[in-house]
Amino acid sequence: MKLFVQTFICALTLTPMAAFPARVEASPNAHAILREFNKVVSSNGIDEAKAIEIGGIRQWITVRGRDRRNPILLVVHGGPAAPDLPNRYLFERPWNDYFTVVEWDQRGAGKTYELNDPEKVAPTMRVARMVQDAEELVTYLRTTYGKKKIFALGHSWGTILGLYLAQRRPDWLYAYIGVGQIINMREAEQIAYDWVLSTARKAGDADAEKELEAIAPYPESNGALPLEKMNVERKWSVHYGALTFGRQSYNFWENAEKISPDYSETDFKAIDAGSAFSLPKLLLDMASTDFTKLTRLDCPLLIFAGRYDYTTPSQPVQRWFERVEAPSKRWIWFENSAHMIYAEEPGRVLVHLVQDALPLAAAAGDVAP
Repeated sequence: MKLFVQTFICALTLTPMAAFPARVEASPNAHAILREFNKVVSSNGIDEAKAIEIGGIRQWITVRGRDRRNPILLVVHGGPAAPDLPNRYLFERPWNDYFTVVEWDQRGAGKTYELNDPEKVAPTMRVARMVQDAEELVTYLRTTYGKKKIFALGHSWGTILGLYLAQRRPDWLYAYIGVGQIINMREAEQIAYDWVLSTARKAGDADAEKELEAIAPYPESNGALPLEKMNVERKWSVHYGALTFGRQSYNFWENAEKISPDYSETDFKAIDAGSAFSLPKLLLDMASTDFTKLTRLDCPLLIFAGRYDYTTPSQPVQRWFERVEAPSKRWIWFENSAHMIYAEEPGRVLVHLVQDALPLAAAAGDVAP
C-alpha cells in the first residue's frame, strides 16, 4: 500500500494538471461517490438507515454489515451529542467484514435531534433516560435481528451510558468495550486541567497559562464543572494534543464530515444545534458520574486507552480496572493515540476488535462461517 501511494503521488506530480479537468467539478459529488463506494452489496449483507421509536421519540439508527450472521456491534457515541455516523466512512468499513455495526444518533444528537421537537425532548435529557434508551435499543436489535447477545462499544461520553448498560444488562452483552472510558468525571477533569496547565507552563505559553489560571479552581471546590470553564480547558488541551496526539485542532475531523456519505448539510447544522441543546442539560449528570464503587461486572470487559489521552485521562480508569471483577477483562494501550483512537490508529482498533472481542461471539456460534 505504501508503494502504491508513493507511485500515485509521483504520477500526479509528473502529469500535467490539464489531464484532470473533471477533478474540481467532481468534488461536489463526493457524498454520492462515497455513498456508492461504501454500499453493502453482498448477498447476505444488511445496509439499513431508519428512524425507530425509542423512549417515546423517534431516534435514528443505521445497521450495516456484509453478513447478517455476524454479531452486532452497537456504537454508543461520545459528546454528548457528537454522533460518529458522519465520520464512520473513515474507519468503519472494515469492521463490516466481521460485525453488523449499529450507529445510533442518541436523544438530542444529530439526526435524532432533527426528528423531534426540542421543547418536548428537553425535560427528558437525563442520563437515566438515555440509559433506558440504550436498553430499549438493544432489546429492539436482539428481537429484530434474532440475536441473544450483542457487543456494546462506548466512546467518551458514550462510556457512561455503555457502562451503565453493561452493569444493568450484562446478560445481553458478549462484552462491553470502553474507548476513552470515564469512571470519575470530576477526577478526570482535575487530572486534565493539571496536565494542560503544567504543559503550558513548560512550553512557556503565557496566553494559555493566563487563561487556564483564570478559571482556577477547576473543577470548582463543590465539584461543579461550569461549561465556560470546561470550554477554556478544552481549548488548550486540544491545542496540546489531548484529543488527537500530534495535532493542535479538531479541524481534520470536522472537515472530513463535510463529505460524509451519511450526513447532509442540514444534518451537519443539527450536530451543532444538538450539542448546544444537550450539553448544558447533561453536564450536571456528567459531573456526578462515579463508577469507582462498581466492583463487579458480569460480562467480559475490554478497555481501549490512548496513551496520550488527557480528554478522558486513563489514571482513574486504570485503578478501577485493577479492582473490578469480570468474567474476563483486558486493557489495551494505543501507544500513538490520545482520545480519538478510531482516527489515530484505525488499523489497531480493527485488529483488537477481531482478536479480542470477536472470539467471544464465535464461542457462541454467532459469526458467519
